[in-house]
Amino acid sequence: MDALEDTSKVLVEGGGEVIEQSSKYMEMAIQFGSEYGLKIIGALIIFIVGKWVAKWLRGVVVKLMHKSNVDGTLVSFVQSIVYILLMIVVILAALNALGVDTTSFAAILAAAGLAIGLALQGTLGNIGSGVLIITFRPFNVGDVVTVGGETGAVAAISMFATILHTPDNKVVTVPNTAVTGGNITNFSARDTRRLDLTFGIGYDDDLKLAKSVLEDIIKADERVLVDPAPFVGVKELGDSSVNFAFRPWVKSEDYWAVHFDMMEKVKLTFDAKGISIPYPQMDIHLNKIEN
Repeated sequence: MDALEDTSKVLVEGGGEVIEQSSKYMEMAIQFGSEYGLKIIGALIIFIVGKWVAKWLRGVVVKLMHKSNVDGTLVSFVQSIVYILLMIVVILAALNALGVDTTSFAAILAAAGLAIGLALQGTLGNIGSGVLIITFRPFNVGDVVTVGGETGAVAAISMFATILHTPDNKVVTVPNTAVTGGNITNFSARDTRRLDLTFGIGYDDDLKLAKSVLEDIIKADERVLVDPAPFVGVKELGDSSVNFAFRPWVKSEDYWAVHFDMMEKVKLTFDAKGISIPYPQMDIHLNKIEN
């Protein structure tokens, strides 16, 4: 009986301690809830509403850019940047509602942004150049251009690089900083192009005949445009040849086909007419000195 009474006494005392601890925890929870509950609810409301506002503002920006016919690549990039910046503001506001000092966070973000900017200086430069290319459009996808020392058809324009397909079927990636940092030659910007070829004849050949032959070759090709008018004339009196400027105008898509055909036709016609095409040479004249 004594042992049973002792056990009952221990259980009662233990139960009292549990109840006492539970009461303390309840008091702490009530105190925490009364002190931080409203702050947590307020922070959640700020975050939820702020996120909705950020999405709405992003949609407004996208609609305005679409109305202004801004390129889709630039629209995608700008909307991402706008949404990220707005969400940073929302998160800082929510933390401030919790009573967290956001001044230190802002300083940390500024320092991190500076460090990232310095580390990614080249990448950010490419992005800035990409924005300029997409905004001002010195060329479009499909145009044949020379940029950064490379020539090819533009396959894609991204925020970081411009992709070219060369005539020999190579894929060249040109960083956007290289594109905007040098001259841009767009061969597709106009519907027409002029061939600038030079043909030389010997000094002993008939000058008028050669000019007439060149003019007839131009007239015989239907791809050569009448307006602007083609031009054939003596360009220079070279060291070993009389050089003609040969300048017909053609449609841009016919440029290379006409270029190669003209080179072949002029050579064959000159051969048929007995007109020589001299190669560089030097005439040495010896004078006999009599004693």
